[in-house]
Amino acid sequence: MAGEAQDDCLFCKIVAGAVPATIVRETETTIAFRDINPQAPTHVLVIPKAHYRDAAALAAGAPELAADVLRETQAVAELDKLESYRTVFNTGTGAGQTVWHAHAHVLGGRGLHWPPG
Repeated sequence: MAGEAQDDCLFCKIVAGAVPATIVRETETTIAFRDINPQAPTHVLVIPKAHYRDAAALAAGAPELAADVLRETQAVAELDKLESYRTVFNTGTGAGQTVWHAHAHVLGGRGLHWPPG
């Protein structure tokens, strides 16, 4: 069920403390941690503590929580002293989503060209 922890979800396990992560920020509703396969000098994932399959499900089911995630992307950028950064939500396999728990990537610290990929 949306919002409830899933036993087979890597990010739910990070929220529960069962899987280690390099946490850079934590709020009542979110956790931000370094990506284990960084694509830029700053590559942090910001996730809601509640489980939602993807960004679309998060926005539909808990818009206030989606806003919390977005606020935290800015806080991460400020923490890493980024003048500019990119926030990415991959939604669906074709877009590159590999963990089925909504999450925002915060990327910065190098030139990020457009279009990506």
